[in-house]
Parts: sequence; structure tokens; C-alpha cells
Amino acid sequence: MTPRARRLWITLALVGVAAVWGGTFVMVKDAVERYPLYGFLGLRFTIAVIAFVALFPRSVGRFKPGTVQVGLLAGALLTAGYIFQTWGLQGTTASKAAFITGMFVVITPLMQAVLLRMPPRGWTLLGVVLAVAGLWLLSGASADGWTAGDTRVLICAAAYAAHMIVLGSLGTRHDVGALTLTQLVTVAVACGGISLAVERPGLPADGAVWVALLVTGVLASAVAFAVQTYAQRHISPTKTALILVTEPAFGGLFGWLAGDALGIGGLAGAALILGGMVLAELVGLPKEAEDRAVIEPSLEGIPVPVVEPGE
Repeated sequence: MTPRARRLWITLALVGVAAVWGGTFVMVKDAVERYPLYGFLGLRFTIAVIAFVALFPRSVGRFKPGTVQVGLLAGALLTAGYIFQTWGLQGTTASKAAFITGMFVVITPLMQAVLLRMPPRGWTLLGVVLAVAGLWLLSGASADGWTAGDTRVLICAAAYAAHMIVLGSLGTRHDVGALTLTQLVTVAVACGGISLAVERPGLPADGAVWVALLVTGVLASAVAFAVQTYAQRHISPTKTALILVTEPAFGGLFGWLAGDALGIGGLAGAALILGGMVLAELVGLPKEAEDRAVIEPSLEGIPVPVVEPGE
């Protein structure tokens, strides 16, 4: 498979991840109204760990020196993102939280330029601008005052951006499966510990909660994070962020199918987000030499997590 073909399949896989995450918004919102939030997250990621080991059992034996440390760092950032986003929602509106969370698209290339000394191309930056403008329209173009909840969600966006930076730099030196497993365990232990300390819930008695736990644990966590971790071996953190920002667009689409009205502004925002992704991915592609520089080091001893090694 050529580098460009590989990039195409990876891009499509990440779009699929964004669609799964966008499609679980309604399900998760309903579940956390029926069951404590941190308890839900703890169970979700516990199920994700079990599912991941069942789907990719070889990952357990692929740890090498440093894998646990990098996985703990990425997992801590992922945990922080979930916690600050949830905490922030208690002090701001959902539409503002969606827009501010999407700021990771802007924060990621800035972090990448500073930490990795990899400034993004002009076309990528233009795509980022279009995506952020689209996300602003999609979230309702709110102009209300800044609140403490907004600040917490902004910290969430920074945590997500840093998570992508870690996967796109230190993470490329370690096995996809082992690194993903460490992240899932980290979030499960952290959220489960918080739940036991402040919530102390029993097991859910509601069938709808268990459905949400299974869908988010297996598809939206175990499979999705495996795809993201693998994808970042082949494309930059900036472009990964740009693709994943389509999550709110998919959330709006599934909400519309469930009866919500996107409106003209929401439709325009979704179009701008997708246009920004296409612009950066098709027009702003790196040169073939740069493709090889990113891809070749990542192939050494690393299986694709969603197919059998060698396929």
C-alpha cells in the first residue's frame, strides 16, 4: 500500500471514529441523568479495557521499556479532558462547551509548533480557521459572557490537544495496542477511584444505562482509541485534530435525525468543518519524502490494531 493510500484509509477510519463519538452524545446524556457521572465513566472504561483485551489479546505481550510511562501520560491527559469537560458543563451551556472544546483544533498546531518544532503548513492553518469558524456556527454562534465553566472546558481542550501531541511524538515509539491498553486502564482507574470516593454508586439497574455502557465502552472507547493511536503514527497531530473536529458535525446530524433542528447556521457550520478537513487533507498534504519520514519509523514491529498482523 502506498503512503497516500494508507493516509486515505486512516483518514476514513478517523472520520468513522468521529461519527461514533458524535452518535453517542444523546445516549450518554440520557445515561448520566440516570446514573452518577464518574461511575458511568469508570464502568465505561472498565468495559473498554475488557473489550480491548478480548479484541486484541496480543497487545498484552507487546509492552517494552517506556510504554507504561507514555501510556500513563497520555491516559492522564485523556482523563483530565473528560473530567474538565464534564465539570465545565455544570457552569456553561452545551453549545458553548462544544465550541470551546473544539478549540483543541487551534491549540494542537500551536503546541506542535512549540513542543515538536513542527510548524503546520499554510493550507493546514487555513483549514483549521475554516473548521473553527464552522464549529462556531454549529454551536450557535453564542456571544454570552465568559464563565468559570468556560474556563474549565478550555482546560479540557488543552488536555485533548496535549494528548494528541503525546500520541504523535512519544507514542510513535511504542506498540499501538500496548499504548492504547495503558490509556484505557488509566482512565478506568482514575474515574473509578473518583466515583468510589465521592459517589459510591452500586451497579446500574437500568437497562438503557447498560446499553450506553456497552456501546461507548466497546465502540467509542476500545476500538476508537485504538484507531486514533494507530492513525497518529502516520498523520500529524494537527491533521488528526482537524479530522476529529467533525465529531460535533456528526453529533448535529444524529441530533437532527432524532428530531433536533440544525438550522441554516448549523448546516453552514457543518459544511465549513468538512471543507476545512478536505482543504488540509487534500491541498495541504506533505511531500512524499515527508510521508516516508513519518510512516517508515512507525512500521517497525507495529501491527495494525484492527486487522491481523501482515494484512
